[in-house]
Amino acid sequence: MINKRLLIKNLLAHNDESSFYDKKRQLNLHSREGKAKFLKHICALSNSNPANNSYIVVGVEDHDNEIVGDDFFDDSRIQNLVNAFLENPPKIQYENVPFPNLPKDRVIGLVTIKPKNRTSFFKKGIHTILANTVFMRRGSNSVPVEGAVEKNYQNTATVISIENNSRNSIGYTLDGVIDFMNNRHKDMQPKYKVFKELFVICWAGIQKKVKDKTYFSRVDIELINEQVKLFYSALDDVTIAFDEHSFTITEFVPLGLNDKTSYYPLEEQTIRFYENGYYKIESRMLFEPPEYNRKMLHHIYNANLALLVKLQKGLTLSEREHKDLVNVPSTFMICYLNGFEEAKQKLIDAKPLLKAFPDATVYLSFKEAMRVLRKMKYNEG
Repeated sequence: MINKRLLIKNLLAHNDESSFYDKKRQLNLHSREGKAKFLKHICALSNSNPANNSYIVVGVEDHDNEIVGDDFFDDSRIQNLVNAFLENPPKIQYENVPFPNLPKDRVIGLVTIKPKNRTSFFKKGIHTILANTVFMRRGSNSVPVEGAVEKNYQNTATVISIENNSRNSIGYTLDGVIDFMNNRHKDMQPKYKVFKELFVICWAGIQKKVKDKTYFSRVDIELINEQVKLFYSALDDVTIAFDEHSFTITEFVPLGLNDKTSYYPLEEQTIRFYENGYYKIESRMLFEPPEYNRKMLHHIYNANLALLVKLQKGLTLSEREHKDLVNVPSTFMICYLNGFEEAKQKLIDAKPLLKAFPDATVYLSFKEAMRVLRKMKYNEG
């Protein structure tokens, strides 16, 4: 079992970006340009490593390898994006890895690209990349190539050596549990559960009871053995259930208009553990967006657009407008889910304004809304 934090350290220590790994300050998957760049690197790394894993490390400064972190990214449907644009797509996995020096809401992202023999190429164009384009790694660069792709097996021994030096140990596991329980979440009554005498899950959150049901907010859930953060949310409420074989997280998203908020089940994620030291994560979307009167939505939508114009002009907001601004992202999301097709792009375009607003809750609300929309629409171009 690989300790992903140790693996990241070993990748960064090995050398600079290479033909088997890439590093990024952050991923931008809100735009077609950002998606195109990400897919280009996936294609190139897959084609350049047919016999070993390859990796992308997210949340690291390019010039000095400083570990600065990025937002928690919990969308398993990132595979859908790869499948939508690449022929012979590799299997990929995105994991969130906590580091001791980072705030609770920041992690290092680790993209693992599984090996495969068939050549990946773009089956349809995106941004400036044309259909049928093939990419390979040339040192630290992902470059287009023409003609037959010559398979390269020179990285196999190096990558296997790095992975073997990143194996977990009892010491790493105990240190991880103690750190989670006694340091990072000592104010939240953290809990742990051991599965199959091998896997340890720790979780913490603020509990509240609603109609005999226990919800957790500010939730942090980690698979300690691999140093992987399974779930983190500063806003949404979740329920947690487990037995001897599985651990299930059900996420709820608060949505509403005119100060009337209801909680809607968004996604159920189940981690199943097996006797042979294997585990599998299954995700199931549960979300059914609420429907509202279109005339009322049109009025609210226009009011939000006017509020953003006022913000863009640097005008002072009233107390009520400040409160409305916090709700703009979720309101735009409701409008989009009710047929206002342009609302999603309006929200994306408003990102710089919302990020610059002094109240951090405004930008946090934006990130939560985009996260829900990603979950629902990831395979769109």
